[in-house]
Amino acid sequence: MASMVIHLCVAKKINEKLKVDENDLFLGAIAPDISKCLGESKVVSHFQKTNDNIPILSDFLSKYKLNNNFLLGYYIHLYTDYIWFKYFLTNIASNNNIKLLDGTIIDYNQEKFVELIYNDYTNLNIQLLTKYDIDDKLFYKSVTIPNVKMDEIPVDKLQVLIDKGRKILESATTPKDYVFDIKDIDHFIDVSSNIIYQEIIKIRSQV
Repeated sequence: MASMVIHLCVAKKINEKLKVDENDLFLGAIAPDISKCLGESKVVSHFQKTNDNIPILSDFLSKYKLNNNFLLGYYIHLYTDYIWFKYFLTNIASNNNIKLLDGTIIDYNQEKFVELIYNDYTNLNIQLLTKYDIDDKLFYKSVTIPNVKMDEIPVDKLQVLIDKGRKILESATTPKDYVFDIKDIDHFIDVSSNIIYQEIIKIRSQV
């Protein structure tokens, strides 16, 4: 999945046009990943039919409306993951191979791949927070529970996710980039935010 910070960057880019309250929007934009913090499968929280990492966006939209900033952020998260897994990662991992930045091709192994991308995230997080001017105070305050009910995640336990995010940021280092180049991530954020924004406007126009 895209990192927590990448999700925030996409949400912020979209909100430059939507101009809604950032607190609930940003909280919603990272909320689906609480499943990982609780040691649970993300199939339910990410509206998947199977553990294939591809959210079924229509399932979310058939149940929830985008008239709440938290739910809007949640939808942005799901759509970002949809683009990330369906299109972005296919340029890096395919045919049982992973292509590293230096051109090296290694055999695809899920455990190794996860290790590589999370190693990259620790470096990218710091760069992205600075470049996109993301206020990390989100991870240093008590969560105000949004006025929304969801069956897919325990909304009342979102503080666990915030605390986890803070620990990730505080442990960030600057290791070698293995898989992702910051320019590629910038492109992903730019393209994703434009696609998702247009879809949000389309959905709202049909209400």
